[in-house]
Amino acid sequence: MRDRGVLDTSAVIRLAEVDPERLPAESVITTVTLAELTVGPLVAAEAGERAARQQHLQQAEADFGDALPFDAAAARAFGPIAAALRAAGRKPAARAFDAMIAAVAVSEGLPLYTFNAKDFAATGAEIVDLNETTATT
Repeated sequence: MRDRGVLDTSAVIRLAEVDPERLPAESVITTVTLAELTVGPLVAAEAGERAARQQHLQQAEADFGDALPFDAAAARAFGPIAAALRAAGRKPAARAFDAMIAAVAVSEGLPLYTFNAKDFAATGAEIVDLNETTATT
């Protein structure tokens, strides 16, 4: 078990599905994940979905407290990540939230825990695929 790691939005939403042994001792989120979770209830078409998304947001705020910011160091890490995504034939704008989450993880030197490892391919972040049991880079 690692000491500390960043959970992406998919990991936060599906946290109840994860064996706690697969998570770091201290799980943190980024302000980007908080932003994604904040948008969720506002764009949900159905009342039930809106309520579920609001619950995810409130639970994340309660569970994780202060989120790691997308700060100047993350902004500097974002450039190479966006360039690598483009070089890999991906559209950085379409993956902007993911690239920003990866940039925070990279700038903090922390592994990134996700159910969507393919979304973070080519970012240079250390990825822990919650669908698997081993870390990849």
